[in-house]
Amino acid sequence: MKATIWHNPACGTSRKTLAILEETRGAEVTVVEYLKHPPSAEKLAQLYRDAGLTPQQGLRLRGTDAEERGLPDADDATVLAAMAADSRLLERPLVETDKGVRLCRPQDKVHEIL
Repeated sequence: MKATIWHNPACGTSRKTLAILEETRGAEVTVVEYLKHPPSAEKLAQLYRDAGLTPQQGLRLRGTDAEERGLPDADDATVLAAMAADSRLLERPLVETDKGVRLCRPQDKVHEIL
């Protein structure tokens, strides 16, 4: 099974999720450090759609200026564009497998798509 994780190595939840993936037998894990290699607005739209989330639900509020910018109440296109321009606005980690996409907070949510 192939799995892609949009990962922040400074985040404990992201590290724990990556460890679960690496310990999963047969998993081929691709790690994307999204702060270095931000996903496009189109990729983010696909990830959130496949996870059953709105872009606003994938917005990181803690430690960002998202609320000051009015992003929690903005339309999807505005939120996605902001996230693509500043990947610190992404809540993490996002994991994609053939079985779907999950925002893995808490990290055990990853088991739903393994």
